[in-house]
Amino acid sequence: MPTTVILGVIGSDAHVVGITILDQALSAAGFDVENLGVQTSQEEFAAAASEHDADAVLVSSLYGHAEQDCQGFHELLAREDIDATTYIGGNLAVGQDDFEQTRTTFRTLGFDRVFDSETTPEEVIRSLERDLGISTREAETDRVQA
Repeated sequence: MPTTVILGVIGSDAHVVGITILDQALSAAGFDVENLGVQTSQEEFAAAASEHDADAVLVSSLYGHAEQDCQGFHELLAREDIDATTYIGGNLAVGQDDFEQTRTTFRTLGFDRVFDSETTPEEVIRSLERDLGISTREAETDRVQA
């Protein structure tokens, strides 16, 4: 069964470059990517994760208001009985000076991993492999067999 990742930009954020790069890198690594695009609501993320039986949900935000956009997100996922690994990355806070503080904020909100805007797609792929217990080779094999 392919490893399915839901990807999108949450809230009112309209920055598309990061998820486009991630979509291409994740797809090339063998993941089944459902790219929701920009300005995606929490409910759209939850519906897609449920519909595609997602292994992971990757949330991107660049405009600095992710904390507000993500309030209650993990509670929604729990209500919908979605048990997926969750990542968030980008420029998550306006005037973000201390990323460790930002990381703590988003871990407290329930995210499994929190990435800054300098994170490479390869770092995300390696983290997914570790967190989901797969290797890129397994992901590629899953995609060929699908």
